[in-house]
Amino acid sequence: MATRRLIDIREGDRFHDECGVFGVFRNSGASALTALGLHALQHRGQEAAGIVSCDRGRFRVERHMGLVGDNFTSQTVIDRLKGDSAIGHNRYSTTGEPALHNVQPLFAETAMGGFAVAHNGNLTNARRVRGELRARGSIFQSTSDTEVLIHLLATSTKGTFIERFIDAVRQVEGAFALVALTSSMMIGCRDALGIRPLVIGDYEGSFVLASETCALDIIGARYVRDVEPGELVVISDRGLESIRPFPPSADRFCVFEYVYFARPDSSVAGRDVYTVRKRIGEELAREAPAAADVVVPVPDSGTPAAIGFAEASALPFDLGIIRNHYVGRTFIEPSEQIRHMGVKLKHNANRPVLAGKRVVLVDDSIVRGTTSLKIVEMVREAGAAEVHMRIASPPTTDSCFYGVDTPEKSKLIASRMNLAELARYIRVDSLAYLSIDGLYRAAGEERREPESPKYCDACFTGEYPTELTDRMEQLPHSQLSFLENAQ
Repeated sequence: MATRRLIDIREGDRFHDECGVFGVFRNSGASALTALGLHALQHRGQEAAGIVSCDRGRFRVERHMGLVGDNFTSQTVIDRLKGDSAIGHNRYSTTGEPALHNVQPLFAETAMGGFAVAHNGNLTNARRVRGELRARGSIFQSTSDTEVLIHLLATSTKGTFIERFIDAVRQVEGAFALVALTSSMMIGCRDALGIRPLVIGDYEGSFVLASETCALDIIGARYVRDVEPGELVVISDRGLESIRPFPPSADRFCVFEYVYFARPDSSVAGRDVYTVRKRIGEELAREAPAAADVVVPVPDSGTPAAIGFAEASALPFDLGIIRNHYVGRTFIEPSEQIRHMGVKLKHNANRPVLAGKRVVLVDDSIVRGTTSLKIVEMVREAGAAEVHMRIASPPTTDSCFYGVDTPEKSKLIASRMNLAELARYIRVDSLAYLSIDGLYRAAGEERREPESPKYCDACFTGEYPTELTDRMEQLPHSQLSFLENAQ
């Protein structure tokens, strides 16, 4: 009997999304609102979802593998999450295997009461800290880097809960946007560089925390402001208190949020994502024009940039590739023949738009190159006379260690091939990427200043803005000098 294989259809030319966090304080519908907020943030993680609520000091936990809509639409589930405060999390694993014990929010009973925490980002010294905590007697229940925060807080000798929380976050490195909940307060915190986003909203007088503004929109909440880089906000019955637990530092917000991660209808770091993506397309058209008949996006992330490219080039924009929005995370593939149809599960050529045309394909990035190759083949099979690929970001040459699941550097095709080699590999008539200066201009900066970049752009430049403690301890000595120089 043949064995059926489960294939992850999201593998290919995409960075896997990170995580989304959401929280509501002091509202009778907190859990239902949190489920709605997580639904709006589903693009940030599709592996698992969880909600922790607090009902007069009693915490209730629901954590499930799968999508929000598959687990939190039942009124029965929401009714179990009683309480007027709740926090939630969408997960795509970047540390720790995909298993229920790693699904967030994580919850623990500490000497100072119940504590739940949800984390978007990645702690780059978590392995070292975990080893130190284990040596002191800590027993871990998950393999998630987030759990070290619970143990650091629980073992802190500081006086108040907030002092212990600050003591904990000061001992970790990397990127984090945190939403935490106790019986009397909700906490939001961003790392000193502000690599990952977190915003504050107001819903009928109740404070809301969310990864993106689109999650405020879905519940009708008013955007108040961003949690600033290096800021810790404490929300209680007294209102909102702002604390600065870290030394001042220059912001390094993740520029790839504008390219791909954030939803186009969100505003992050003070800029509308859709507007930035259209500007990216305009910059790309100026830097790398193409003699063509039609501009076609690789849906959906390439669409705003393709619109900008078409407008700046005075070329028609059309949907030459149609995306199937009803494909789940996995697909049972019973044969080798069907395995080769993987791309067509998600995309199909719109032949009347492509046949006989010189086509500009606009996509947000190329990671491994395999999906780009198949999409180009599909467009040629539909009768395109020429195919010109334009990429709405610089070449992706380095891995991310700040909360995005990316391949090792050796598997990133732009780190192994030059532009001409890559163009031949994916079989296009021409290939061009947006320059790093062009990306900065689209994001509101005149250009990238090498001595003081405004964004975290390590996946394009290899210049990591924080220590990569765990990574450097894992590497052979011969590879350490590269990362040391990059920092």
